[in-house]
Amino acid sequence: MAKTKPTKTSPAAFLQKTASPQQQKDSAALIAMMRKATGQPPKMWGPSIIGFGERTYPLAGGKEGKICRIGFSPRKPSLVLYIGDALNDDTLMSKLGPHSRGKGCLYIKRLDDVDRDVLRTLIARALRG
Repeated sequence: MAKTKPTKTSPAAFLQKTASPQQQKDSAALIAMMRKATGQPPKMWGPSIIGFGERTYPLAGGKEGKICRIGFSPRKPSLVLYIGDALNDDTLMSKLGPHSRGKGCLYIKRLDDVDRDVLRTLIARALRG
């Protein structure tokens, strides 16, 4: 996400154009959940990330980059949630339901497959970090 910048594309238009009906349903629920947690409206970051809020991070040479605080992208194989270090809580992650994870990324097939209360807790932790 290092080169990802905010765009003027509407998240709703992006979802209507690119997401499957199931992803549109899941995305609407994620937007509501993340909007409530951040108090921020959704904004497109790059061509495929729906993000909330903004944070800076260090770059080489003492410069700073900007990226959304939290966000997600409806990809063909799964929903990808960008929630950072919140994923390091193995006890909480064991209660989430079927998922996989990478560095700062949570991958889930469908929102109905996971415990939404646990997901809300992960989102809240991501915002504190």
